[in-house]
Parts: sequence; C-alpha cells; structure tokens
Amino acid sequence: MAMNVEEEVEKLKEEIKRLGQLQQDGSYKDVPTPFGSRTSPYGYTQRPTHHGYQVKFGVLFNDDRCANIFEALVGTLRAAKKRKFLTYEGELLLQGVHDNVEITLKAPPATTPQAPPATTV
Repeated sequence: MAMNVEEEVEKLKEEIKRLGQLQQDGSYKDVPTPFGSRTSPYGYTQRPTHHGYQVKFGVLFNDDRCANIFEALVGTLRAAKKRKFLTYEGELLLQGVHDNVEITLKAPPATTPQAPPATTV
C-alpha cells in the first residue's frame, strides 16, 4: 500500500524522533559516542542543540525499520525539506558520501495557551 507524501513526511518525523534522544530544550540529536560507551540502543549520546530533532543521514538510511517504511527515503527527505519541516545541507543525499550529514527536524513552534472565551451574564 502506497502512502501519500504527507503520510510519509509524518512517518519520517516519527522515525527521526525514535532514533534521537530528548534534549533539555525539547530537541533531539544523535551523535556517535566513543566505542564502548553507549547511552542508547543506537550508540548515540546526548549533545545540546537548539535547532530541533537531529539525526545523521547514515543512521536513517541504515536503520532496518526505515528501510521497510520508506520506498524512497531521499525523496521523502526532499519533500519534508521543501515543506520546511526539516533542514540539511545540500540538495541530494547519497549513501556513504553523506552519512554524516545532520538532518534537523525543526521543533514545532511554541504555542501559548489561549484563555477561554469570556462569558456574558
């Protein structure tokens, strides 16, 4: 069953969040740790960032779950970038060459709670 672009972008957002670690500012970032000092099942540790959820292209590309979800991961990334949900350097990402390129899923804008409407008596 084929997904439409919006569904694939939403799935991509979920996968970036799954592969990351929550930062104090509400963002995620995947950064390789030294050999033997893993802090997550994916071998990544927390490092501060103020941009949003981040993951390296190689982590996404080589993840088995992502491989089963996305028929064209690069196309989904480009669609999400075009819709300004995420950013990364360059136009086209290629396995191997661009494995260390960071993909940043922008944090959703902070919303302020709205007061309930005033009632008149």
